[in-house]
Amino acid sequence: MRNPLNALALALLMQLLPAAGGLAAAPLAGVATNFGGVSVMATPGTLSGGIWEFQIAFNTHSQELRDDLAKSASLVADGAVSVPLEWRGDPPGGHHRKGVLRFKAPAGRPAAIELRLARPGEAEPRVFRWRLE
Repeated sequence: MRNPLNALALALLMQLLPAAGGLAAAPLAGVATNFGGVSVMATPGTLSGGIWEFQIAFNTHSQELRDDLAKSASLVADGAVSVPLEWRGDPPGGHHRKGVLRFKAPAGRPAAIELRLARPGEAEPRVFRWRLE
């Protein structure tokens, strides 16, 4: 018979230790931008293991949200740029969209990360930055 206290202790220890290639820090806060009547909120989700996730939410009342995030997003970590593995969320269209962008985890432990979203009709990409140290 298993000791329930041992199982609880192991579960707590696993949450405190970083996974391979991951981070054992407190959750990172979301960052919001607002330009041209469109607000975008990006919040890091899972930043451990082999896949890193970012929750993305768009809101507007002035235009259709046509962004194809699987093609227009990138993650920069220590100068290395990677493209998303996939977008799991609302399809293009409408005034409110949300979902999760998934990236292959960068090698090592970067000091900072930058999520870039190139939006249709905007000259510069939206940039969201987090320090990981």
